Amino acid sequence: MCVGEATPDGLHVLRGGGYRLPGGGGVQYDAATADGTTRTATLRDGASYADGQKQRTVRAGQRITVSGHAYTVSQVCSYRVVLEPRDAKDRAAAAAAPESLESKGGEADNGLCFSTNPSVLAAAAKGFPAKGGTLSVLRNGGVTRFPTGLSITVSYVDTTTHTAGFGANCAAIPVAAYKDVRVGDTVEFAGVLFRVSGLSDGAVRMERTSA
Repeated sequence: MCVGEATPDGLHVLRGGGYRLPGGGGVQYDAATADGTTRTATLRDGASYADGQKQRTVRAGQRITVSGHAYTVSQVCSYRVVLEPRDAKDRAAAAAAPESLESKGGEADNGLCFSTNPSVLAAAAKGFPAKGGTLSVLRNGGVTRFPTGLSITVSYVDTTTHTAGFGANCAAIPVAAYKDVRVGDTVEFAGVLFRVSGLSDGAVRMERTSA
């Protein structure tokens, strides 16, 4: 599921979604490949999709430059890529405390949606059920909203193939888009890990597996 190690200062770029980077610019986790011995991720420049964006295939441990800033790909997972800023100023910018932990909507929530600050991550985590608890997200256009600006929506549930698609938005950016997910798969939202525990006509259920 993962190659490499997630670092405390690492930026979590979720599968199918984008991330606004400290210092400007952005990056998306566009696609993943795995053959049993290696795992790679395809990254696109820009926090959201646009025609003509540069893309590259990366592996854990690789050094890359995005929007003029240097990063190390510290971990590649099926559900996320973790980028470690190599410049101390970028690490400090990502960890800076926002003026408020209250969501205001749009780009004003950058400091809540794209942050490694412990207080921000703790506030986001409190919005979910406790470890071992179940988060249920309704399908048919229902949107589940959380205090730090995150919203999760189920796009489809296919009870024939037993798969589902769902994603998340934050600060006006699609931050995750998980497609063809099955029971047992791991996904992440706002730094919190979940295991997909059930799929039905009406909802996707996820068990929180991290603290």
